[in-house]
Amino acid sequence: MKLTLDGLKERQDWERAGIVLPAYDGADVARRTQNDPVWVHFGVGNIFRIFIGGIADQLISEGLLDKGITGVETFDYDVVDKIYRPFDNLVLSVTLHGDGTTERKVLASVTEAVKAQYSDQEQWGRLKEIFRASSLQMVSFTITEKGYALTKADGTYFEFVKADLENGPEKAVGAMAVVAAMLLERYRAGRGKLALVSMDNCSQNGQKFQNSVLEVAEEWKKRGFVDDGFLEYVHDERQVAFPWTMIDKITPRPSEKIAKELEEDGVEEMQPVITSGKTYIAPFVNAEGPQYLVVEDSFPNGRPALERAGVYMTDRDTVNKSEKMKVTACLNPIHTALGPYGCVLGYELFSDEMKDPDMLELARRVGYVEGMEVVPDPGILSPKAFLDEVINESFPNTYLGDTSQRLSVDVSQGIGIRFGETIKSYMAKFGDARRLNGIPIAIAGWFRYLLAVDEDGNPFELAPDPMIPELREQMAGIVFGNPSSLKDQLKGILSNENIFAVDLYRAGIGEKIEEIFREEIAGPGAVRRTVKKYLDC
Repeated sequence: MKLTLDGLKERQDWERAGIVLPAYDGADVARRTQNDPVWVHFGVGNIFRIFIGGIADQLISEGLLDKGITGVETFDYDVVDKIYRPFDNLVLSVTLHGDGTTERKVLASVTEAVKAQYSDQEQWGRLKEIFRASSLQMVSFTITEKGYALTKADGTYFEFVKADLENGPEKAVGAMAVVAAMLLERYRAGRGKLALVSMDNCSQNGQKFQNSVLEVAEEWKKRGFVDDGFLEYVHDERQVAFPWTMIDKITPRPSEKIAKELEEDGVEEMQPVITSGKTYIAPFVNAEGPQYLVVEDSFPNGRPALERAGVYMTDRDTVNKSEKMKVTACLNPIHTALGPYGCVLGYELFSDEMKDPDMLELARRVGYVEGMEVVPDPGILSPKAFLDEVINESFPNTYLGDTSQRLSVDVSQGIGIRFGETIKSYMAKFGDARRLNGIPIAIAGWFRYLLAVDEDGNPFELAPDPMIPELREQMAGIVFGNPSSLKDQLKGILSNENIFAVDLYRAGIGEKIEEIFREEIAGPGAVRRTVKKYLDC
């Protein structure tokens, strides 16, 4: 059984394997989408394929949408060549339940994958054609938090951003510059209306997205690449909207066990691959069942009936509260607290770490105690019920295979959002954040992780994070087993508002974090002893 449009014609074989096939003609949907695209998505990784692709699949299956999604990749072009094109853009979704059962289904809702690569004139031209189409209503994004960043921790532009600003729209490389370049195409084709929808885990993601696109556009105006009319177009939310969203679905890396099971059931070529961009990806996607998507209903050119596929369509304030509930209190802070500690304590699987009494207590302290004190209630979702589901169902699910290493990817890009908002809320409510305990333990654990030495003193590999070289340089001189080697190395980081969104010394917890970290580097076993000590405070 081949995961291709032709391969799906052998329906009986797929059904015998317990795999549900699309209720629609994928090739027919692809033809309609080619001519009149409605929905484009940037960032064609796993959460897009199973969650966003699953939403479109449901709408198409129920006759509520007659076109699919056009995927766009701005970074790892191997994903297009190795995962999309060989399998006719199909994805085999595998939902993993806590009891070990799975649901398997083929999705045909993604109909095309385009490389946003200006050096490939055919692909670049196709992308321009798509953005000029009057039928286009929405462009969604799952490009991770760092995809929206233009500047480093010191406030200066990344080198690729400098190049994008100097080279202009025709040689755009970074995601924000590519988006601005495609908006320019749409502007020139008649100022078509459009919604640009970030679905990434960023606080006020729509605002961050808009700010970055506007900054690129304004810098291009200074350099003569665009005119005042284009700036007016991008600034006008009646023309180009940037809705805010909250998204949640745990989508770990593809499981080799699942790949083996699929191949044993007759599905060919299911093994994961590692691309040149170091993306670990497979023709299938495995993920948990629970999922949430809350979207501000601001779509100037109309939109698909997203609410008919379980999406909460609401106003900006409700989205903001939902996002803060998840990203700053009920889910992401716990990931950020436990991921680095899991690496230091030797836990490969996050579900195993959740069985550790000390780590479970840290999770509860960060979520139920400290987060719940200041969490906003969005009304459409209960923060307590959401956190209960996270702690009791999602995190302990062994079958997800989620790892401490994955939860530690790009921590420096999100630590300010995950903890900074709660710290600021405590400062606003109590005058300072001194009563916080779990969050200082978590931040100290992140520094301990950055030493790349585990609890027993053995070296381990850090997860990818663009700021690691800069952070480790500032931490130079700190030696595992020698607490006195910590002098003032952390001060520049803990006071950096570009990282934490607030000066942690001004918040009243900078010294506490240093104190915890100093005890954690004392030698083998020090992390466990220190965490226990401060959790008991």
